[in-house]
Amino acid sequence: MPSNLYVVPTPIGNLEDITLRAIRILKEVDLILAEDTRTSGNLLKHLAIQKPLQSYHAHNEHHKTLQIIEQLKEGKTMALISDAGTPAISDPGFLLVRACLEADLKVECLPGATAFVPALVNSGLPCNKFVFEGFLPHKKGRKTRFELLAKESRTIIFYESPHRLIKTLEQLGEFFGKDRQASVSRELTKMHEETINGTIEEILTYFSAKTIKGEIVIVVAGTEKKQVFEEEQEDF
Repeated sequence: MPSNLYVVPTPIGNLEDITLRAIRILKEVDLILAEDTRTSGNLLKHLAIQKPLQSYHAHNEHHKTLQIIEQLKEGKTMALISDAGTPAISDPGFLLVRACLEADLKVECLPGATAFVPALVNSGLPCNKFVFEGFLPHKKGRKTRFELLAKESRTIIFYESPHRLIKTLEQLGEFFGKDRQASVSRELTKMHEETINGTIEEILTYFSAKTIKGEIVIVVAGTEKKQVFEEEQEDF
């Protein structure tokens, strides 16, 4: 039985990173929901796919979801894509998937590109257990989040923008300790891809001396359980 909605990952940089199955699904569905129709239009042109595109992004997903559900109930098949990576991972998609499931519509998420997995592996930090935080709050709740995560024993993954990287590294040093091991991956799969590993202080020094561009993933080592236990004993 075909699905009503397909969640289709798209390349985070290198266009070769789209799967054969993803290409087939994009060719077969009736409509493609895209975070940015211009960006997705370029990808579809590269893949020689001609399908109707409809915008579905953070600013319209609340009022468009019900309309899309009605179209799916009528028998249309759709693919949801974001500008890069897997939809619903720090991108629109969660609301639509939840609404489909509530309406007994079949959803199928294809495996594919997402930025945090290669960043985690490249970091050399433990991959068996990790916490994905996505983007940190810009203002409200940011300090509280840092204080909570400072005691996290699993590897922690963040997404960050270029203009906030230095501030975030400074705050990570403040709350986690400047000697905490970390890794920053930038422009993954693209021409200027780089991953810098070291302490938070070393990474901060490196990026403070250069112009920062591109999409960024920060990976930070978890604290040692012994340290957490000692801190809790002091609080007690």
